[in-house]
Amino acid sequence: MPELVFFSGTMDCGKSTLALQIGHNRSARGLQGVIFTRDDRAGEGKLSSRLGLVTEAVEAGEGMDLYAYLVGQLSQGGKADYVIVDEAQFLAQDQIDQLARIVDDLGMDVFAFGITTDFRTKLFPGSQRLIELADRIEQLQVEALCWCGARATHNARTVGGEMVVEGEQVVVGDVNRPSEEIGYEVLCRRHHRRRMTSAAARAGALSPDVLPVNQT
Repeated sequence: MPELVFFSGTMDCGKSTLALQIGHNRSARGLQGVIFTRDDRAGEGKLSSRLGLVTEAVEAGEGMDLYAYLVGQLSQGGKADYVIVDEAQFLAQDQIDQLARIVDDLGMDVFAFGITTDFRTKLFPGSQRLIELADRIEQLQVEALCWCGARATHNARTVGGEMVVEGEQVVVGDVNRPSEEIGYEVLCRRHHRRRMTSAAARAGALSPDVLPVNQT
């Protein structure tokens, strides 16, 4: 039976790499797929991995009907056996409904990859709808690590190396960006709550401890 599968995890846990691997494995068996993506770090119409792998994709822009696009391709003689969607958290909720319709009406597997929550720990609308509709939800087994070595469970947005908790939900960036740019860092819950990024931890380690002095 075809399925809508949601592969979720934090940034830097290998989602795009797995998406590329699934596409490779199926193409090696003679299957053809359609790859959708949205706001990839490599630019429009790209699916890229931090390992340096890049492939062409269809940019799923705002207002695009993914089901209608696929039906149009098939009606013009195109072939598609499965669908891969990267950066699925950025899709609108009605676009997630369209993915479910591809599974149910066209009989294709749809593999969606995305981050569950944003830098404020709030659900992305696309991810919320995937949780509601997916036949199966898979947590990626490659664990991203917080700077402290614990399992990273939250995505933090940084500006000038400092964590911020206000701003637009969608701002395209990446981990390991120069400190003066908008970037992202994965943290464990404890350090996300304390807004303690790796830069803040280093600064704290360099600062001398000040002991309280009681004056009498």
